[in-house]
Amino acid sequence: MAYTHVIVEVSERLVGTITLNRPDELNTFNSLMAGELASALLTMDADPAVRVVVIKGAGKAFCAGIDINELADKSAMEYRQWIEHMEQPLLAVARMKKPVIAQVHGVAVANGMGLVAAADLAIAAGNSKMGLTAINVGLNCVGPVIPVARCVGRKKALELLLFGELIKAPEAQAMGLLNRVVEKEALEAETKTWAELLARKSPLAIQIAKKGFYASEDLPYERQFDLMNEAFARLCTTQDAKEGVQAFFEKRNPRWQER
Repeated sequence: MAYTHVIVEVSERLVGTITLNRPDELNTFNSLMAGELASALLTMDADPAVRVVVIKGAGKAFCAGIDINELADKSAMEYRQWIEHMEQPLLAVARMKKPVIAQVHGVAVANGMGLVAAADLAIAAGNSKMGLTAINVGLNCVGPVIPVARCVGRKKALELLLFGELIKAPEAQAMGLLNRVVEKEALEAETKTWAELLARKSPLAIQIAKKGFYASEDLPYERQFDLMNEAFARLCTTQDAKEGVQAFFEKRNPRWQER
């Protein structure tokens, strides 16, 4: 598929990269880019040459939210359809079986912060900033705050939503929004190394773990164990599980077959 506002690349080390490519607009979401990002994510999820997906931004920023040039002159129903379309990439991450890493530089605000929070993992440059800033122009980030709240909890999510302040990467990491913070010069290399390390793990084990995690997240405590134990039992019947254990005993690298 040909894309206009995202760049899609697949490395020989089983890592797929999607670059948001509206640098002159700080990679703000317009309708076309939102649709292309959702499509690219699902395409990579189905690609056997990809085990891990990285999302990053071209130019000076990761993503500065939604392009407000698309705001004008819509009915309530049209606004509803429009915003649902803009947030499809955030939902696509959770529906995918493969892990998604957000690589953050510059700013990640509004829907950009939502995308970082929705990603399974996130790494950021130490000088990057993020926030749910729409409140400052009379709007709000009630969509992006959903994945943000799952990372940081109710009180802090409401503070971010209602005040719209930018926070620095170290603070975002302390809140649980980021896994790693690195020097900006090292961001590209550190992300590549991290993604390639993840891509060497058992694909089936990772995919079953991710699916089980999202499926059980809102279940009662005991029901979570039921679901996760069922997922683990299914994993144990696979050839890759047997291969992983055998390779451990034989002190060699496993050969994953994804079956």
